[in-house]
Amino acid sequence: MCRCDILDTFPAFLTFWAQSRLKPIDAQIEGWASEYMSQWPELLHKQVQDYASQGVDWREIARERVFPFLNDRLPAMHVAHRNLLESCPSIYSTAQKVLGFESTATFVLYVGIGCGAGWVTTLDESPAILFGLENIAECGWSGPLALTGLVAHEIGHLAHHRWRAEHGLGIGSGPWWQLYEEGFAQRCEHVILGQNTWHQASGINEDDWLDWCQNHKGWLAVEFLRRGDAGESVRPFFGSWFDISGRKQCGYFLGHELVKELEASATLKEISLLDDTEARCRPILQQFAGRGA
Repeated sequence: MCRCDILDTFPAFLTFWAQSRLKPIDAQIEGWASEYMSQWPELLHKQVQDYASQGVDWREIARERVFPFLNDRLPAMHVAHRNLLESCPSIYSTAQKVLGFESTATFVLYVGIGCGAGWVTTLDESPAILFGLENIAECGWSGPLALTGLVAHEIGHLAHHRWRAEHGLGIGSGPWWQLYEEGFAQRCEHVILGQNTWHQASGINEDDWLDWCQNHKGWLAVEFLRRGDAGESVRPFFGSWFDISGRKQCGYFLGHELVKELEASATLKEISLLDDTEARCRPILQQFAGRGA
């Protein structure tokens, strides 16, 4: 089995924050980039570029959604940091055995500008999983149970990317790809941990989140189909800053149910290699919609 390395930038953030927490927010933001994150230029570039690709000003996001809350969220970030250091190596070892893949990986612990609680990408051209402590704290996922689920979920993405790369397949885009990709990672989360851990059901959602999703599966399918066909954004199904009918991240549930249907005739590894995701996934969603519409 391949091991994971951990790049822990949190101590550097704490040093920066001790000197900057009382400064005006704009000075904090500039210092975050020039004093703290500049030590890892590729990590900084990825975050800035992520917002640029969406046509969004990263400084505006940082000013409105991140930096005003860092002091209050610092205790939760400390808890998340400790739990990640303790859990990442063992979960990664288990995941490789259970899913049957091998890959080196770097787990990056950092305080960012809201790009995500978890993000599978590359650093120095090698596989990496980025864990944004500020987003983890915001979502209420610092505790062991939710954080274990998040880690397993992101490793599911890593395995997905790995298997596709081995077969010369790239990573797709668009609403159907996102539904399939997130559903695949959510299914991997459950397989890796041996239980149906829905990390999205805690923190940012009410206790009835899973029951609500199960009871509204048909409606969720109808709404996803409607938005996709109308060319509307499906972001409310996924982003932690958005919601659909008052619930956040329902797309992870819907995608998981889709992948479970695919598993009736294929292994997870076979499912990871889907090419035309819309052609394979649309009929299943239409079936869901027929059941609950």
